[in-house]
Amino acid sequence: MPAIWTITPKTPGVPSGVFALPAGEGAHYRLDLRPNISMGNPGFVRVIGVSALFLALPLMAVLGTPVLWGLLPFAGAALWAIWYALMRNRRDRAALRETLHLSRDRLEITRHDPRKPARHFRANPYWIKLSLKEAGGPVENYLTLSGAGREVELGAFLSPEERAQLHDELSQALRHLK
Repeated sequence: MPAIWTITPKTPGVPSGVFALPAGEGAHYRLDLRPNISMGNPGFVRVIGVSALFLALPLMAVLGTPVLWGLLPFAGAALWAIWYALMRNRRDRAALRETLHLSRDRLEITRHDPRKPARHFRANPYWIKLSLKEAGGPVENYLTLSGAGREVELGAFLSPEERAQLHDELSQALRHLK
């Protein structure tokens, strides 16, 4: 899952992944959520290569004629458009993230969307209600946090299985704080 939990300060003798928040000021959980980026550099090269091959096939029929020079700019523009769309998608997915800070006295969520200002949500974790709507929501396993007069969706870019796992981990962390 593209979720990274950080517990500060780390409690000595407690295994990793166990929610054991040490007593004291400044102790908190931090959760970083990022979307899964499924196509790496080798996949990008393959898609561009296969696209160039398929764009070159019709040009083979007109090779050596003046028609080639009329079609070549359109084939180049189509290949550039595919390259640009894939690069833009990669940049947007890298810019998309959610950060959750959780301590005994506050819960703060910051969502960074590409080309938009960051959105913030703050509430007291004692009054937070975590809910997972398995059916009937906009998507399967719709994960929301309610508190401070608002309801926010968490992990919109995660798969349904990842949202269910996040619900379990976050409910365990919230239970530990109460």
